[in-house]
Amino acid sequence: MSYAEELREETEYLDNTLAFLEKQLENEINSLPGARQKLINLRKDMWENTVHYTNDFTRLTEINQYLAEVNIQTAYYVNNRNKIEKYKKLLDSPYFGRFDFIEDGTFDREKIYIGLDNVADPKTNRFFVYDWRAPVSSIFYRFELGRAYYKAPAATISGDVVLKRQYKIHNANLKYFFDFSIRINDEILQEVLIRNSSAKMRNIVETIQKEQDLIIRDNKSELLIVQGVAGSGKTSVALHRIAFLLYDGLKSKINSSDIIIISPNAIFSKYISSVLPELGEENVRQATCDEIFSKTVNGRLKTETRSEQLEYLISSQGTEEGDIKTQSIAFKGSEVFKEILDRLIRHWERHMIIFDDIYYDGTTIETRQLLKNRFLNNKIGMPVAKRLKRMENMVLEKIHPLQKKSLGKIEKIVQQSDGHDFEIKPFSRLLSIKRSKIFLEKLRKVTRVDYTNLYRELFNKPGLLLKLAGGLELPAEIEKITALTRKTLNSGKAAYEDCAPLLYLKLKVEGGDLYAVEQVVIDEAQDYYPLQYEVFKLLFGSAGYTLLGDINQSIENKERPALDVSVTGIFDKRKTVRFTLKKCYRSSFEINNFAQKILGEGNDSISFERHEAEPEVVFRETQAEIEHALTAKASEYLKQGYGSIAVITKTARDARDIYEKLKDSNRIKLVDAPEAEIEKGILVIPAYLAKGLEFDVVLVHDASSANYSTGLDRKLLYIACTRALHRLALFYTGTKSPFII
Repeated sequence: MSYAEELREETEYLDNTLAFLEKQLENEINSLPGARQKLINLRKDMWENTVHYTNDFTRLTEINQYLAEVNIQTAYYVNNRNKIEKYKKLLDSPYFGRFDFIEDGTFDREKIYIGLDNVADPKTNRFFVYDWRAPVSSIFYRFELGRAYYKAPAATISGDVVLKRQYKIHNANLKYFFDFSIRINDEILQEVLIRNSSAKMRNIVETIQKEQDLIIRDNKSELLIVQGVAGSGKTSVALHRIAFLLYDGLKSKINSSDIIIISPNAIFSKYISSVLPELGEENVRQATCDEIFSKTVNGRLKTETRSEQLEYLISSQGTEEGDIKTQSIAFKGSEVFKEILDRLIRHWERHMIIFDDIYYDGTTIETRQLLKNRFLNNKIGMPVAKRLKRMENMVLEKIHPLQKKSLGKIEKIVQQSDGHDFEIKPFSRLLSIKRSKIFLEKLRKVTRVDYTNLYRELFNKPGLLLKLAGGLELPAEIEKITALTRKTLNSGKAAYEDCAPLLYLKLKVEGGDLYAVEQVVIDEAQDYYPLQYEVFKLLFGSAGYTLLGDINQSIENKERPALDVSVTGIFDKRKTVRFTLKKCYRSSFEINNFAQKILGEGNDSISFERHEAEPEVVFRETQAEIEHALTAKASEYLKQGYGSIAVITKTARDARDIYEKLKDSNRIKLVDAPEAEIEKGILVIPAYLAKGLEFDVVLVHDASSANYSTGLDRKLLYIACTRALHRLALFYTGTKSPFII
């Protein structure tokens, strides 16, 4: 057919699809008030016709019947509302791609249109549009014209692709379409990538590449490791993978509450928060290590945050304190320290718990030897705290069969009493509150454990750490590390590097998963140490993992492998798959090449052929002139239509300083803490908080040799430059950084 005929046919198909969507939307809108009223009536009936508290089994059954009806109607009403939102979204652009497929053994040419969601007529089972996650849709992302296949639930379906087409539809209007044969056409990629950045990450369903699709649709791997260069779409791919797993999980019953994303900081969590809702998935949990650690210590210690740790590391380079901190971080995250903690637990079990004979009313209840033997007899691997609690219950049972059930009552009376005698039932004798209190306190000195005190003991007890480290390699400054840790812990604080060991001890001593999930996505995985991965394993149990990282963006200047065999050994999964994403889609060809030179030899990033202006390296005589130049450049780029401009500094202290100097000449926002929001306009932000983000324009403040000269500085400068989509400028006084070539 001619292009005019093709256009007429495509316009007609779009009109039919939109008409169907409008009809479905109208039906759902019309049915919503009735569904809402029915739900209100059901809830009213339940409130009026049932008791609100009862021990009567018959009445409880009646309540449950009402609850079941209410839950069913609530689900129907929520589904009704969700469909309305879905149809409204699809009316703007119901699909973006199409391929024609002739299945083997047939002569039918099936036209498969692909969009964000399924659009199907339930009466005729006709599909107007297939969800991008549907098995058949994988052909669009993976195959050229010619032979192709997809894995259907029952079998693998093979055939021939005879056409591939992409559309630009906006506001329900077909702007254009074109055919292509090899991959998602570069024209679409060029158009998408040349757009200005947004305050939130966007979905990439229109431009998913073959290597990205392989990661997204992998539903067999228990551990999936993705090493990707800056701008390769690692996080986007992971979020689309979550959406795919939830779509595919309709069979395996996985839902949004079964997935958790571990983000590097709260800024990044907010930045990616819109992607999954755009893809039709809500309520996937997100957490940061700061949040997890804070929840762990629960007010017992004031914890240093990851950002505070990084700020100190960067600012204290070249000092003795900075060197000790660096060694402390590496040591406390190592497999060596994990072994020391395991030895600490075993040592504590055998030598630090002091068992005494237990008496009550002049009668020996248990001997210390019997207690110790019973405690150490642990054939089923029960955690320490649970073994001690079991022993406590056994002792109380021996005092009186009902003692265990009355324990909570005793404790409450003890707390409320002023020491006078009370009659405590159901005991067969009168007990003195004082005597009961003393007995319980004595018993619990043996049967209760505080993991924070145990960790303090490791550093407070002279020679204990060195004794437990026998045969293990320790850092050169171990004595100074021990002294610094002791001082910090005894002041009621915990350094960030102490948080993972504390949580490890808690989980090993007390047992139990804190999060019941099926899938865990860990971003910036290169920044975690072996002990932190051991903690993840304890936290999330048998969950599957997706790890995303880039060794070139590991901020700490440490010589250790990242995303290596130690990770696979820790998780010990039956199927582990590694992917490498080498192509950078974020930055222009010129910016990416410039950034790769900062890293030096050994990097393997491939630039996408999107050409824009060369990065600028701007010299000024003084800092005041740099500040003036930054202001002028930012204003210039705003006038040119760029929506997000980031002035990236080395530290948060630098960011605060430059913000104070620039805020009067521009509308500008300071981002110096993980709780801040990323907005359009001009931002000032330190490099380590900018990881994972992207901006139309990046202006690097003070790229001099005095500011960027160490191995750690090289990583920070690389991170700063790779945040830029369209324009990059670096400003310096004196001599420029040796990493700028």
